[in-house]
Amino acid sequence: MLVRDAMSTVVLTIGPAHTLRQAAALMSARRVGAAVVHDPDAGGVGILTERDILNSVGLGQDPDTERTHAHTTNNVVFAAPTWTLEEAARAMAHGGFRHLIVLDHGEPAGIVSVRDIIRCWVPALVS
Repeated sequence: MLVRDAMSTVVLTIGPAHTLRQAAALMSARRVGAAVVHDPDAGGVGILTERDILNSVGLGQDPDTERTHAHTTNNVVFAAPTWTLEEAARAMAHGGFRHLIVLDHGEPAGIVSVRDIIRCWVPALVS
């Protein structure tokens, strides 16, 4: 099975000036654990995850004043839609993260998460 078969094509894209509270509210409303951050000044595409927000709040930082650009991962490992799920899982395990932005022809086409991969690998229970 390939990444394109598992990835979510609903990609939340936010800007670097969003506050962490705004980012968290958008992520919660979309029920996603990561957002693509488009920041041309920082090299283009980065990712903000629920873990980034949690770490900031855990440090006592104010989510109403902290901006996403200060918490975005910019050295992102990208997946291709043609990667196998094993390749994606290996990249996640090696990098210690749970989300990969999927690029298709240089543009974000989706996000694949550990949860997406598990859903494909473990058949749904039938009651």
